[in-house]
Amino acid sequence: MPALEWIGKRAVVRHHLEVPYRILEPVPKLSFGEGDNLLVEGDNLEALKALLPQYRGRVKLVYIDPPYNTGNEGWVYNDNVNSPEIRDWLGKVVGPEAEDLSRHDKWLSMMYPRLRLLHELLREDGSLWMSIDDNEVHRARMLLDEIFGPQNFIATVIWQKKFSLQNDATYFSDMHDSFVCYLTPTPGM
Repeated sequence: MPALEWIGKRAVVRHHLEVPYRILEPVPKLSFGEGDNLLVEGDNLEALKALLPQYRGRVKLVYIDPPYNTGNEGWVYNDNVNSPEIRDWLGKVVGPEAEDLSRHDKWLSMMYPRLRLLHELLREDGSLWMSIDDNEVHRARMLLDEIFGPQNFIATVIWQKKFSLQNDATYFSDMHDSFVCYLTPTPGM
């Protein structure tokens, strides 16, 4: 099977195993009503690892809206995978070569351990839906093929996000984004 390679991959392939478990601390003043709903605030990698002991194999559906990696840093949500937190994390996990990573290498390095943990949370009949645009959809598909298996790819669903032309478009007016859907692999496949 073809494999997706990037600078830093060796450092992150097993990183999800190295992330320490943490205990989720309830904040009663932020709680509302009864039930199993959770709002977890913090680093998403640490939060996912903290959810594993109680929720491994129990989640029916995961929807994620990761950074699209457009290179845009000029708004409240840094979409260049270049925030100080990510640079610091890459420096610790990937090491000195993190300074030479392209934004796509950074995105893949950031996404891999998180997707591995999300995969562990899903139950046998679960599915993962990722919202993504043209900047990373092809790399996301290859990454998800590696983690979920290409046989568990269901579809790329296109949705129209804009209904009017962009007057500042260079070649084409980008009017759509995608959802990529994968099922949880059946054990033994």
